[in-house]
Amino acid sequence: MEKQNYRLYSDGACRGNPGAGGAGAVITDAEGNVIWEGKEYLGVCTNNIAEYKALILGLKGALAHGCKKIDVYMDSELLAKQINGSYRVKNENLKLLMQEVRSLLSSFEFIQVKHVFRCHNAHADKLANLAIDTHKSMTLAENECNEV
Repeated sequence: MEKQNYRLYSDGACRGNPGAGGAGAVITDAEGNVIWEGKEYLGVCTNNIAEYKALILGLKGALAHGCKKIDVYMDSELLAKQINGSYRVKNENLKLLMQEVRSLLSSFEFIQVKHVFRCHNAHADKLANLAIDTHKSMTLAENECNEV
């Protein structure tokens, strides 16, 4: 891929806190064309863990597609401020995830993390929720098959 800045949108979803969690991430070029998108069912987790997992999913997707310069957009103000160093990470589980994030971030030539309002992160939010919904649908279908 050429040396342009790409945009990564990531979002975690959680039905309850803790509850069923999902991660969604989208990478676009400067014109807004989708380069990559991913979603992952996370099982039972907290909303903060879902946000971290969504970012990790997106960063891995960016690296796999050769995106070396990236602007990251997320609607988790807490996570954005933790990455940018304004807030400390106190929770032990989140510290482990932050180590993984920092390791991934070091692989980029340029990276900038910004907080955006949820309305500007709709595609990633949709993917995170779809990960949960798809898992629930699969679970229901598996249960119906087991009842026969």
